[in-house]
Amino acid sequence: MVFLTKHLDHMVLGVLGVMSFLMLAFSLERYFYYKRVRLSQFKHVELLQSDLTNNLTIISSVASNAPYIGLLGTVIGILLTFHAMGDGNIDVNKIMVGLAMALKATAAGLLVAIPAILFYNGLMRRVDVLTADWRAMQKEIGHHHEAL
Repeated sequence: MVFLTKHLDHMVLGVLGVMSFLMLAFSLERYFYYKRVRLSQFKHVELLQSDLTNNLTIISSVASNAPYIGLLGTVIGILLTFHAMGDGNIDVNKIMVGLAMALKATAAGLLVAIPAILFYNGLMRRVDVLTADWRAMQKEIGHHHEAL
């Protein structure tokens, strides 16, 4: 219990920090990849979509799981606070600080999840646009061959 009381914030914020770093790194990687992708190199739409959606699972996993990591930190923090209250060795100020620290974990989880959702949705929109561009390009090639 003492270990958790001492290190819970560091553990939760550490996990959320790693998740945030991964989300940002993969979001930037996808953004720059979409800027330089050559649609003409793909012969099949399935290969194009597979390549375009690479690493998006990590971003969506961060978006969907960061609030749960924060909530887990909050629940454990509240349990630790209640446990200390039950032992009778905690005053009102320590209770309030313990509860505030616990709620900080939920806020941190949301602060990681919200940008991840925004990045994921923006990148998925870019996938849709690039796929539509590829389909239009394929129709143009088909019309060009028919005209010959």
